[in-house]
Amino acid sequence: MKPYLALTRINLRLAMREKAVLFFNYVFPLIFFFGFASAFGRQSGMITQVVSMVLVIGLLGSGLFGAGMRAVAEREANILRRYKVAPISPAPILVASMVTGWILYMPSVLLIFGIAHFRYYMELPHHLLSLFALVTVGSFAMRAIGLIVASVVNSVAESNILIQVLYMPMLFLSGATFPLTAMPNIAQIIAQYLPASHLFSGMQGIMLRNESLSGNLVPTAALLISTIVGTFVSMKLFRWEKEEKIARSAKAWILVVLAPFLVLGTWQAHTKENLAKNKVYERQLRRNHSWLIRNARIFTGDRVIESGSVLLKDSRIAEIYEGSAPDAKALNADSIEASGKTLLPGLIDVHVHLGAPGVIPESDKDYDPKKNLDRALEAYLYSGVTAVRSTGDFLDEILKARERFSEGQKLGAELFLCGPLFTAEGGHGTEYFANAPAFVKQMSSEQFVRLPKTPDEAKRQVDALKARGVDAIKAVLEAGAGGVLFNRLDLELLNAIAQQAHADGLPITVHTGEARDVKDAVAARVNGIEHGSARDRIPDETFALMVKQGIAYDPTLSVMEAFQDLKEGKMDLLDRSLVAQVVPPKVLQNTKQKLASSERQKGVAKLKEYPVDLTIAEDNLLRAYRAGVLVVVGSDSGNMMVVHGPAVHREMQLWVKAGVPAQAALAGATANAAKALRVDNRLGYIRKGYDATLLLVDGNPLQDISATEHISGVFFKGESVSRSGLFDQQ
Repeated sequence: MKPYLALTRINLRLAMREKAVLFFNYVFPLIFFFGFASAFGRQSGMITQVVSMVLVIGLLGSGLFGAGMRAVAEREANILRRYKVAPISPAPILVASMVTGWILYMPSVLLIFGIAHFRYYMELPHHLLSLFALVTVGSFAMRAIGLIVASVVNSVAESNILIQVLYMPMLFLSGATFPLTAMPNIAQIIAQYLPASHLFSGMQGIMLRNESLSGNLVPTAALLISTIVGTFVSMKLFRWEKEEKIARSAKAWILVVLAPFLVLGTWQAHTKENLAKNKVYERQLRRNHSWLIRNARIFTGDRVIESGSVLLKDSRIAEIYEGSAPDAKALNADSIEASGKTLLPGLIDVHVHLGAPGVIPESDKDYDPKKNLDRALEAYLYSGVTAVRSTGDFLDEILKARERFSEGQKLGAELFLCGPLFTAEGGHGTEYFANAPAFVKQMSSEQFVRLPKTPDEAKRQVDALKARGVDAIKAVLEAGAGGVLFNRLDLELLNAIAQQAHADGLPITVHTGEARDVKDAVAARVNGIEHGSARDRIPDETFALMVKQGIAYDPTLSVMEAFQDLKEGKMDLLDRSLVAQVVPPKVLQNTKQKLASSERQKGVAKLKEYPVDLTIAEDNLLRAYRAGVLVVVGSDSGNMMVVHGPAVHREMQLWVKAGVPAQAALAGATANAAKALRVDNRLGYIRKGYDATLLLVDGNPLQDISATEHISGVFFKGESVSRSGLFDQQ
């Protein structure tokens, strides 16, 4: 142990005497840091990026140049020859070099973190020790790579070339200097083979997502293995004098040191896990951006501020200023002038079917369930609808979609889901697959519906869906009407489903077709009514019970209007501006042509047998609102001509047409909807501490509800959404 300590002390003394060492360890990183921090440092998210970048650049320089070139230079200057005559092996020299580099570098790390925190207000990571541990492992690994380079080259000039070959790709392809997600796919794949990429990714995870070292075990293990292998090989190839030459083939030992990353890179190129992580980290940076939206009319979800400003910071609403606000620069924020505009909470649609497009694809082969789900969630966010609840989709696909979007791999509306529909054999929901092939029927019975025969079976099925992670339960209680009849769910089963949903902490909402269904669902003490009735008048007593029990009412006027228009051959709903923006032109044109075709008219004739009266539905909504029922906005998008995204705006317009005040319609799509989804502690309102998920529109929707379609900006968890790029996501 004495030789190791003695050499470490000697190296430190020599290093402290060299101005170049002090410059490159302390001054040079600070030049980089202040240079980039001056440009981006006002934003807390960007300062973490700057810190990560400077640390990685410093580790690369310390390892490859500080260890690699210095070792070659000492051999060239015959310094190592002097150690040869002493009773010492290469091990203390190499280990002392690595420890010295770490000791010299760590003060720079502490200095950068101190300045970032106290000068630029960067929050320190929750797992600061994990970050220092990762930096330590990264320091040893980079110096081990530098030492193996020194072992396989024969001159300083040769070492410089080889170091540059390693340094430049790691500098520019690791994500430290340029966002990896902005690079071509081939560059992103190459980056997975570079140690610096995994080092940078680990730092981002710890600093941006509060991960610990345990969340980055694989890259940490790879760095440790490279450290051990590099040190061992350097000992075996160690040369005391410059006259001792080594064969060119010995350079292959570098591949041995990098072998863990060759294996890791091959795996990552296959799974693309790191590429997905990088998208998430970049998204988090955008969400940490600070914005000051100034001089807007603000609808908070329950009141109106005629003129005020809202500060968004670290994905949350940091402050709400009524009247004048501080200068944006004083708040370290970028300013958005919103005079003449209205700021709202992000809109919410509580009733959608993402698997159905609402339009007709050009051909069956153009329909891809995954792409359709993704496109729908993107269309919602494009339209200012920041959260939706799926009330009937294939379970596995909808769960996968929620995972993709909730992690931030893709950007779209936040997704809540009910899971399969609880209905009867031959009940509503089963008719969609009545004429499908046997394997499709089997899939639908597993993914789309639940058909319990007994109360105990119903309860077990609710428990199973709870275990799968659904957010709510949906049951169907409708017998149909006219020429379209269904088997109705037994009320004993409905009561069992509702009881178990409550026991599992899940809200239950029920599809109804007429007043009798609403009455029976209310008696079962459910949490929500979907559709209500467009066939008969719902009694006032039923609405009074809904108020007493806190049951939400979702009238879905949009789908009823679409049904009536289809019967009459009208396609005006497809000519709205926002619809044209979210639906590809060829698909829109194909939909119009198919709906006008004689073949399609046969289906419309069948639809005419199903009685739907929009006037009755409007009257039921208005009376529910006046009775004090919690009315919520749901569009039933996915049905023909009820297009994902724009339909929410049409739904609010229909509410106002029915006599509901515009402010109440807006509340139905924000605060009330959030209550129905049980997320009103973070969504549905503009309140301090809530998610910075907002919609900025031109004009005043409180006077003209159609102004919600004139979208000026969308903010999702603090990120200013580039609406034009939503449909181009990979």
